[in-house]
Amino acid sequence: MEVLNDILGYKNRKIYQDNECFSFSLDSIMLANFATIRLRDKNIVDLGCGNGVIPLIMSLRTDKQIFGVEIQERLADMARKSVEFNKLSDQISIFNVNMKDFAKGNYFEYFDLVTCNPPYFKVNEKNYFNDSNEKKIARHEIEINLSDLLVTARKLLKNNGNFAIVHRPERLMEILFEFKKNSIEPKRIQFVYENINKGSTLVLVEGQKNGKEGLKIENPIVMYNEDGSMTDSYALLQVEVK
Repeated sequence: MEVLNDILGYKNRKIYQDNECFSFSLDSIMLANFATIRLRDKNIVDLGCGNGVIPLIMSLRTDKQIFGVEIQERLADMARKSVEFNKLSDQISIFNVNMKDFAKGNYFEYFDLVTCNPPYFKVNEKNYFNDSNEKKIARHEIEINLSDLLVTARKLLKNNGNFAIVHRPERLMEILFEFKKNSIEPKRIQFVYENINKGSTLVLVEGQKNGKEGLKIENPIVMYNEDGSMTDSYALLQVEVK
């Protein structure tokens, strides 16, 4: 059943969700704030946009054109409805298409910024597919894997355009390898921790197509204090673009 909710931390952005589909997560909110949007950037695309959360949040940071590409029809439909409800149809366009096919169309080397919160898990005999088909596609590399994603991003990016991704830290070396293989030079890395006593649960990585070498490790994001209260830096992250 579809419901209309506030995006977590953003009361000026509403979004349609359906519990039967894969709902947006904190990962997407982190990525929408992490990605660098330069003043000269004109066109942005979020690959695998789901119900449109990343384009909706990024519209608070820029007035430039934002595209969302989503292979699942139900999610793309909810993304379109959310865009229309927020009266952002002039800025955000949603495409219901496989991202690999999208990269073969009219948008070769068209974008200044490409973002993606991709499926985290490889498909192998140890995977347990107990979820709905929609959730399987969102969580597992069924339709696209990390290598294909980086090829797709490279095709869509202009020279010196940026690509930003959120993923699991255990796949960081693979991510960096695929960045370099596709001439996307890693420029920024930021780790996310639930609290200071636990290992990192997320990593954000941004690179530049044909960029110069030079990697910056950003200050980590620690979400909660030891008493369970939200850290000041995490609270600021949710409101800084309002």
